[in-house]
Amino acid sequence: MSLKNNLVVFARAPLIGQVKRRLAAGIGPVAASGFQRHNLARLLAELKGGGHWRVVLAVTPDRAAGGGWGLPGGPARIAQGPGDLGQRMSRVMKRLGPGPVVIIGSDIPAIRRHHLAGAFRALGDHDAVFGPSADGGYWLVGLRRRPRVSEIFTNVRWSSRHALADTLANLDARQRIAMLECLEDIDQAEAYWKWRES
Repeated sequence: MSLKNNLVVFARAPLIGQVKRRLAAGIGPVAASGFQRHNLARLLAELKGGGHWRVVLAVTPDRAAGGGWGLPGGPARIAQGPGDLGQRMSRVMKRLGPGPVVIIGSDIPAIRRHHLAGAFRALGDHDAVFGPSADGGYWLVGLRRRPRVSEIFTNVRWSSRHALADTLANLDARQRIAMLECLEDIDQAEAYWKWRES
């Protein structure tokens, strides 16, 4: 059985008032929705062709998996399903076919192909890989998924400075962990304006 690298982009449909709520509190719901739409389209274009991975777009709300949103055609879409972020990521980790799985968010403008290639390379001899963010969370998480899928997303304080530490605490001490470079996700107005200026 051949193992495929699975790259999953977690995204919320860029619906005004229903996406990037923390960011919208600082820049307004129209601008937040525009950021989400623009960055997701840019990311999907960045990932198109040439990678050694299969791209899947995991969307919420589930009804958005059918398409639309004014985005170009592209990867297969699946619904994230119910639950908190950890439950949804765990479900996707278990659902995909054999091979390593890397999950990224859709709100990190600095992601490039070399970051993802590095994550899959790391999973060649590590059980897990993380791309940390300055706010204590992470912009990328990947699991080798051999010989089993680790349950690493329980009891995590999501959207807090503890998210990475809580997730790492769920890993077995014998498991090997790789860390990528720190990138910033755009969740708050301050990060948004900093990104716009750059």
